[in-house]
Amino acid sequence: MKRYLLVIEPTKTGYSAYSPDIPGCIATGKTLLGVQKSMQSAIEFHLEGMKLIHQKFPVPRSLIGFAEIAG
Repeated sequence: MKRYLLVIEPTKTGYSAYSPDIPGCIATGKTLLGVQKSMQSAIEFHLEGMKLIHQKFPVPRSLIGFAEIAG
């Protein structure tokens, strides 16, 4: 099982998401849960396409971190 980091950002109509480890794979949704489900499907579809053309799956490398700024 591989875990890919999702970056989720609010938009005017809901949310958009992408994974830094899977270039070109994006999704949108009206809710947080919706965008997460859409991104799950998008990644599965993307990886299935890679499998069909005999490409190796990307290795999850992205990490999460936070900077705390006073103010």
